[in-house]
Amino acid sequence: MTDSLFPLARLDGIVGLAAHLPIADAAAADAARARQNSLTKPPGSLGRLEELAIFMAAWRGTDRPAIKTAQALVFAGNHGVCDQGVNPFPQAVTAQMVANFEAGGAAINQLCRANGAELSVIALDLDTPTQDFTKGAAMSEEDCLAAMNRGAAAVNPLADIVLLGEMGIGNSTIAAALAAANIGGDVADWVGPGTGSDAEGIALKTRVIEAGLSLHAGQSAMQSLATLGGREQAAICGAVLAARAAGIPVMLDGYICTAAVTPLFATDAALLDHCLVAHASAEPGHALLLEAMGKDPVLRFDMRLGEGSGAALALGVLRSALECHNGMATFAEAGVAGG
Repeated sequence: MTDSLFPLARLDGIVGLAAHLPIADAAAADAARARQNSLTKPPGSLGRLEELAIFMAAWRGTDRPAIKTAQALVFAGNHGVCDQGVNPFPQAVTAQMVANFEAGGAAINQLCRANGAELSVIALDLDTPTQDFTKGAAMSEEDCLAAMNRGAAAVNPLADIVLLGEMGIGNSTIAAALAAANIGGDVADWVGPGTGSDAEGIALKTRVIEAGLSLHAGQSAMQSLATLGGREQAAICGAVLAARAAGIPVMLDGYICTAAVTPLFATDAALLDHCLVAHASAEPGHALLLEAMGKDPVLRFDMRLGEGSGAALALGVLRSALECHNGMATFAEAGVAGG
């Protein structure tokens, strides 16, 4: 089924999809765990680095995984809900930041270079924002599927890991709306300052999201991606599914990127088994979201920039985990007693 998965033809086709996608290789994970326990260190002494190495082994299907190709994808989109005044900056900033990415001037460019990732920036119809979700669906199902398929097509099937990030003025409002729709709870718990909203701006975001949720109540998780989401969120979901179909692990960035995949999580949590979360964002809703999804972030650095910056930084930790896993000597190789 994975060969015929793309292009995606129906949002409701995601239901039940996990049963037809690759799963973690238990034998490779067990072999990697046995290797960890034979290395010249007390078992468990490298903590999360050991867990990350075993995770990579399971999803790459080998006890000695390596990262030869790390692909970083940043999707950019604009949002009709910005007509409600939910962001202190104009949507023109999205295209300006995309130009900055392409010129090499953003944080993500530096972090990708430092940690060995190949960066691609995909601008998604920036001149045509989605619709205002307080007045109707942000996207039609057709438009949502088109964005998902663009995200899927961007994934390099030869990559060893895919890092996902986003850029879009107003997308912290989209993130909070998707989290509230698919995880539940009070809208106010999901809303944060984003790019700099003050208390009045946060209150406005909350009211706008409540109006959108009321208008689109009773919809399925995947329908919420179309009615409340944006093109970059849909593209992230498509990229996650394409990576899974190819057996490639994924590193999600922060709050907005994690919230983007809540429609997949609410449809079937197993769809995200191959996903790591790079860092715990300083956006207040992210901690709640990580708890609800059962995801332990790789880093806790108080970052909230977006654009894949946390994912690129966490890649350095992941590379370090594999260097230790593959390069350390075993007790037998080192002639050290106690192994």
